[in-house]
Amino acid sequence: MIIKQHRKFTPINILFVSMIGTFLCLGVFLHLPHDLHPVFLEPAANNLFGIEIGAGLTPAANVLLTLTLTLLQALLLNKVVNHFNFLGKPNFLTALLFMTLVSLFLPFLVLSPTLICNFITIWMMSKLFAIYKQADVKGLMFDLGMIVAIGSLVYFPFIVMFLLLWIALIIFRPFIWREWITPILGFSIVYFLLGVTYYWLDRFDEFKTVFAPFTNPLPRTIHVDFQDYFVVIPIIIALLLFLAVLRDQYFRSVVHIRKSFQLLFYMLLLIAGSFYLNEKININHFLLCAPPSAIYLAYYFSFAKNKWIYESLYVIIMVTIIYFQFM
Repeated sequence: MIIKQHRKFTPINILFVSMIGTFLCLGVFLHLPHDLHPVFLEPAANNLFGIEIGAGLTPAANVLLTLTLTLLQALLLNKVVNHFNFLGKPNFLTALLFMTLVSLFLPFLVLSPTLICNFITIWMMSKLFAIYKQADVKGLMFDLGMIVAIGSLVYFPFIVMFLLLWIALIIFRPFIWREWITPILGFSIVYFLLGVTYYWLDRFDEFKTVFAPFTNPLPRTIHVDFQDYFVVIPIIIALLLFLAVLRDQYFRSVVHIRKSFQLLFYMLLLIAGSFYLNEKININHFLLCAPPSAIYLAYYFSFAKNKWIYESLYVIIMVTIIYFQFM
């Protein structure tokens, strides 16, 4: 069965994850969007560098490149989770669940700023989880401040992850004021250099508009196909089962894992709350939820005991995704 196989840490599972990821995006090849545009960075960076990601790609090539990038992200996230031993023993469940989550909606299966930003998300998570065991984290927090700033130049709502740095310090560390200041320095230096560049080019008025999204009104609607809500139902059920398993395993886990799971919860809250920073919100924003959600689901599928329930649930998730892709 699928879950039983991916509970093993064997190289053949890289092939299985790739095959399942490909299978879960088959529907998009029947509904290839023909009005795809290249991915641009946020205006603060794009106005200077004009980088276009995916320019000239056919829709099919766009989907294949997206599949390759998400597979790479899945393996990187799986490596992070296994390194910190979140699931008791190394396995490939995190990679499997990540590939599943990034296949939920058709917009997830094409190039987007949030897809690119997930590389930065995974990079940031690997550093945040390392805070707990280090004696001095000032240098690490400085780096994390810069990482958040770089991420916000790719996708501006990522800027809310700066708050996650302080939340991580609250969860993992005693209060040391220097550790709270260094993320601000790291973040500021990126935007300071960017502002100097704009000033040097006599375009400083353009730079002043960088933080204009903070004045956006709260969007009242989100453009989601009504049928897409049904795809999320099995995922919600799996997350509820995760909470049941977590309740049994929580106090048996080491302190680092408990604190890390708290951090992932706040990460999801910040991602959900940052949607208003886009003038026109779309479903792609929630692709940022895939890494923390994949870890939660992998935890459930690692510790669930009733084989028929967890195997059947994953099959239902797969069938639901494929069914609504082909509709």
